[in-house]
Amino acid sequence: MGIKEWVVPQDKVFFDLFDRMAQTVVSAADLLVDFVENFEDVKGKCHRMKQIEHRGDEITHEIYEQLNRTFITPLEPEEISRLASALDDILDYIDGTAQQMYSYGITETDDQMIELAKLIQLSVIEIEKAVTGIRTIKNPVLIEERCIEVNRLENVADNVLNHAIMDLFKTKDAITIIKLKDIYENLEMATDKCEDVANVLSDIAIRHS
Repeated sequence: MGIKEWVVPQDKVFFDLFDRMAQTVVSAADLLVDFVENFEDVKGKCHRMKQIEHRGDEITHEIYEQLNRTFITPLEPEEISRLASALDDILDYIDGTAQQMYSYGITETDDQMIELAKLIQLSVIEIEKAVTGIRTIKNPVLIEERCIEVNRLENVADNVLNHAIMDLFKTKDAITIIKLKDIYENLEMATDKCEDVANVLSDIAIRHS
């Protein structure tokens, strides 16, 4: 990289990378919904999910590499690092839950898994829109509205998890309880990670508006 690229703010590079990362997270969430709604070719879908997760890792690595070699950044370096890490966390939980369902030998999914997966999907769609919004931050209120919606969806996921676990203890054997409880909790944790991203985006919108 030449001295000009090192000194001049690399706005487009970072925002393009974040857009790509947000799109990758949405792709993973879309596949997750298909995974739980159409529980077939589980091994093949897990392989596709792992490919998406690897793509996200590559983008995250590229963000950090760009951060290390750029002197002037469009956002604070800490903000860039936090956002990259938080987006990657969502991907890790989505992929991890899919792999967990395969390794646990789950033979069918249920309404709670589908509902939680759809809440993740709705959350990352809001995140993708908010990520696009930080490129210019012309309207921080719209970014904040996206973030508030992600927080609301996380609260809904909490309620779904609580009811799922209550129902689980009423009807299932011990081994099934352990397996399904892990899956429910990891799906809900993905919405927690979405909330973490929303909090970072909200902080960015407030600081740079």
